[in-house]
Amino acid sequence: MTHLCVAIFVRDVAQAKRDIAAAAEAGADMVELRIDQFHDVVELGTLLQTLTIPSIVTCRPTWEGGESDLSDEERLRLLDLSNFFTTARLVPYIDIELETLRRVPGAREKLARSLIISTHDFQGRPERLNNLIVEMTDAGGSVNKIVWMARSIRDNVEAFEILENRQKSTIALCMGEAGLISRVLAKKFSAFLTFAALEAGGGTAPGQVSIHDMKRLYRWDALNPKTKVYGVVGSPIMHSMSPAIHNRAFETVCHDGVYLPMLVQPGYESFKAFMESFIGFAPLDLSGLSVTIPHKENALRYLKEKGADVEPLAEQIGAVNTIIVDRVDGQPRLRGINSDYAAILDTITTTLSITREQLEGKRVAVIGAGGTGRTAVAALAAQGATVVVYNRTKERADELAKEFDGRSGKVVAARIEKLCDSCCEIFINTTSLGMHPKTDASAFGDRQPNLTPETLVFDTVYNPMQTKLLKQARAAGAITVGGVEMFVRQAARQFEAWTGHPAPVDVMRRVIEDKLGKV
Repeated sequence: MTHLCVAIFVRDVAQAKRDIAAAAEAGADMVELRIDQFHDVVELGTLLQTLTIPSIVTCRPTWEGGESDLSDEERLRLLDLSNFFTTARLVPYIDIELETLRRVPGAREKLARSLIISTHDFQGRPERLNNLIVEMTDAGGSVNKIVWMARSIRDNVEAFEILENRQKSTIALCMGEAGLISRVLAKKFSAFLTFAALEAGGGTAPGQVSIHDMKRLYRWDALNPKTKVYGVVGSPIMHSMSPAIHNRAFETVCHDGVYLPMLVQPGYESFKAFMESFIGFAPLDLSGLSVTIPHKENALRYLKEKGADVEPLAEQIGAVNTIIVDRVDGQPRLRGINSDYAAILDTITTTLSITREQLEGKRVAVIGAGGTGRTAVAALAAQGATVVVYNRTKERADELAKEFDGRSGKVVAARIEKLCDSCCEIFINTTSLGMHPKTDASAFGDRQPNLTPETLVFDTVYNPMQTKLLKQARAAGAITVGGVEMFVRQAARQFEAWTGHPAPVDVMRRVIEDKLGKV
């Protein structure tokens, strides 16, 4: 069993009791009581005697990331709780640093048998990592604990390898945003425990996830060694709403999977190194990835180098936003698609109650020449629409128009300043203008085109759900549709490609609408 442990700084007994009760109510299996600044042994003993769930007592020195400036001897006396073990309902674990055992001869014998021997590195991967593990194992504690600040997301694989090869109960975690997956997947690899914060933004170490998110967002109770792993790859990534949508969808159809944010720094080499590490580590069972900024082009390049199966449309667009990992005789087989393509077309046609074939000849303004703009141009040109690309940098619009002009529909470029003179029937904003938190911006600026009740204005921005652009269009009487619809449709196609199950689209839509309604 992997325990879910909430870390609590003890400031006073009343506060600690409240936090312990809240942690237990939230579903914690264990609490860590950090007494770095709480030195009343009698009061601590009283607190321990009232515990109803297992605990760890830790007094972490400043030289290993804690708040205690006591000497080693003073901390050891504080942690000698043997006088209370006969009356406490649950004998606590004591966490002591490996370095303390090195510095104080006989320190091990002064402490409880239920000992967690720990080492932490807030700068990066410790040197002589394997030697440290051997030394901790030989030191005679009940549990080894090794924690370090992730240099990149690939450090998580090493933490998983430590758990796979453990000689005794082990905690192996990576700190920081890149290390989040080691905290969630600790249960998949049968770690002794993982830590969670009582509340979002709290905790005792960088990157701790709230217990609410562990239980509700990342489906802690459902995780097991056979759980398949999925994720969204990008930088930045913690703002992504994809984990909430896909994890709820997995739960709805009873699919044994978990979907995580995966921070991969910009650059092809970073993406390639991530893929090689994660695909190559079979126990992880990585089964699918969403790919977002800035790695969509990197994903296509990587898949082509590997000779993987890439959807022709994705190759034509020049970007992959979905990777499927199938395993044949234990060997991974990769496929790449672009789920934005169909999502854009289906959002438009459903809103207008027309077929894709009826897009032929329609005049469409695509605002922006980035990744989403490129996808929109490719999709609409393939259906025979007449597309005008408006972009702040005219040269980039010219390049995009030249590439797709004549592939059924006509594609031309225009300066963004000319947008107000457009007589298009459909307007699609593919830029980030109006996105949270800069919600006062609009792709129309201060002079909007002539809009009619038959005009469709489609904003691919989904946060906020009602952008300034959509409000302008609605005030002018136009038909409007926001980015939530496109987001849900592309996510649904990803889900079906990974799981083989029909996507619970209504559930996915409610999740994102609920989350955005709270922003």
